[in-house]
Amino acid sequence: MTMRVSIMGSTGSVGRSALSVMAHAGSVSEDPVFSIDTLTANSDVDTLARQSITYNARLAVVADDRAYKELKSQLAGTGIEVAAGADAIAEAAARPVDRLLAAIVGIAGLRSTYSALKAGNSVALANKESMVCAGPLLKRVAQKTGAHIIPTDSEHNAMFQVLERQEDVEKLVLTASGGPFLKTPLANLHNVTPEQACAHPRWSMGRKISVDSATFMNKALELIEAAYLFEMPQQRIDVLVHPQSIIHSLVAYRDGSVLAQLGSPDMKTPIAHALSWPERRLPTDVERLNLVDLAQLDFLAVDDARFPAIRLARQALDEGGGAPTVMNAANECAVEAFLNGRCRFTDISDVVEAALGDRSLSGVSAGDAASLDDIIALDAEVRQRSGRLIAEASLRTGSEVE
Repeated sequence: MTMRVSIMGSTGSVGRSALSVMAHAGSVSEDPVFSIDTLTANSDVDTLARQSITYNARLAVVADDRAYKELKSQLAGTGIEVAAGADAIAEAAARPVDRLLAAIVGIAGLRSTYSALKAGNSVALANKESMVCAGPLLKRVAQKTGAHIIPTDSEHNAMFQVLERQEDVEKLVLTASGGPFLKTPLANLHNVTPEQACAHPRWSMGRKISVDSATFMNKALELIEAAYLFEMPQQRIDVLVHPQSIIHSLVAYRDGSVLAQLGSPDMKTPIAHALSWPERRLPTDVERLNLVDLAQLDFLAVDDARFPAIRLARQALDEGGGAPTVMNAANECAVEAFLNGRCRFTDISDVVEAALGDRSLSGVSAGDAASLDDIIALDAEVRQRSGRLIAEASLRTGSEVE
């Protein structure tokens, strides 16, 4: 049976990989495997239009209202519907499909993920920030509508693949590549440039997530995501540095068994699994592992002095309430400032820690009962405060680029 799929964020790295997965599956099957309902982008009209035509989408939506006329022009005569704006993306996410891939980066992906689950659409979740900021809310909505949340980040999908009886689990183990600065002297981290931070040794990703990987904030957010997805206290979630990025995560059981999911470092594998679950596994063109060639797999403990983000994630989970939302919003602001030359690489974690310590934030106490509006309001409040924290960090360290 052909699966109808929508992709929120089709022009990003995850969205492009998903389209490649679907195209390959279709090319080796006698029958159509997927059909595309909706593709969305933030502002990349050219790529969105090209994808929509190539994959015969029913609807193309661009978040930037100013790009509507250009998208409409490029798709004129194709029969593809066109829309623009944040409301249009949320509405598109509610259109009935078999699977919606949530691949919009950052908190910007929350509203469409919520909309999809509320409409009963099962979501392949590659937007970790949605779960970080609104995990309890999204799980409540999914339970009410019967929609599934299928973990699609490589680490969480790995756990999902080897997770058996929840009550038998002793701990979850996230693996991290270590990013580009695993062996960089601590004193040199102050002078890291955006170009250096975005040069990930294993994965090809967008600039924001590349910086997150370099600071370990990406792994910190994944720790929070795992806690919510699998209902596991942070004390039972470990993080290991694994530079080869072959073991994507592990699950340890009370009988002493440790189950791991291995694969080449390619997002096509978890995407293929998440799109096809639970019926079948899709064929992919991912490079196959040769364990003889690998010969050795290395593991290291996380250096908290070098990467304080993991400690901050545990703090946010222990505090509960809106603390994870605070952490995510402050990080998004600080990463943007770093990429634009307004703060140092090492200021990012300092800004996040300061935001978590700000007791004057009004929306932190909403707790697990927070509504979508509560979360969005807290996110906005933190972003306003973070501007001041970034300016203070720049003054303190002399890190702002003139």
